[in-house]
Amino acid sequence: MTSVAEAGAAQPDSVAPEPGEPTPGARSGRYGSTSLRVGAASIWLSVIVLLPLAAIVWQAAGGGWDAFWLAVTSNAAVESLRVTLTISAGVTVVNLVFGLIVAWVLTRDDFPGKRIVDSVIDLPFALPTIVASLVMLALYGPASPIGLHLQHTKWGVGVALLFVTLPFVVRSVQPVLLELDRETEEAAASLGASNRVIFVQVILPALLPALLSGAGLAFSRAIGEFGSVVLIGGAVPGETEVSSQWIRTLIENDDRTGAAAISIVLLVISFVVLLVLRTVGSRAAKREELSA
Repeated sequence: MTSVAEAGAAQPDSVAPEPGEPTPGARSGRYGSTSLRVGAASIWLSVIVLLPLAAIVWQAAGGGWDAFWLAVTSNAAVESLRVTLTISAGVTVVNLVFGLIVAWVLTRDDFPGKRIVDSVIDLPFALPTIVASLVMLALYGPASPIGLHLQHTKWGVGVALLFVTLPFVVRSVQPVLLELDRETEEAAASLGASNRVIFVQVILPALLPALLSGAGLAFSRAIGEFGSVVLIGGAVPGETEVSSQWIRTLIENDDRTGAAAISIVLLVISFVVLLVLRTVGSRAAKREELSA
């Protein structure tokens, strides 16, 4: 008769998981079922994002394709889109440069009041955008204390958009700068590379994905911005009237189908820009990993 000890010895030994490999049941036991998490995330995404998007698409399609096309190709709509896209593109480029500089200073330099400056960067996230417009009007309006009158000008709209979109670039680049390997920079410097060469060939390729991601977020925020430009811009047709203000005008005139149509155009532009920039950024990150 086989003893209990022999029976236990005859059983195959359990194979210990490799280091870093999750133990059986860890996926569902420790943090709950994967399917449950996916289901909860899908429901929340549907309620918060997909349903509102579906509703606005349905409203835009309510008048048919002809009504949609007339709404997005009207002279006022085209002019507002032109103003929106040109100013937003310029703002994004400016914030790419100065956002990188601000992020660099916050991560590489020490100076009095650094924590205060770091906190101020997030102020546009917390500040109501209409308050930002009031601030801009007080600073650059007819009674400007610095003698700079930008109300009802494209420059005024641009300054307002610079204010609300700067944090997107800074906060996208700052974590990557903190994680960069300083030894690589020191090695390049020891081999005689100049600061410019080190930045262009060592630092910038590593920052490119984050820069593109921040640029996409800043651009998408700029083309949909309303509150910060409503007072300083003045909605001058063909000059300072951005698409969000034209949408408000359509709603006030009870043209909800036309307003929804312009909104769809802005959504598509934002989605395409984000998709393209993030795809380019992902490919750049993969090339950087392969070269490393």
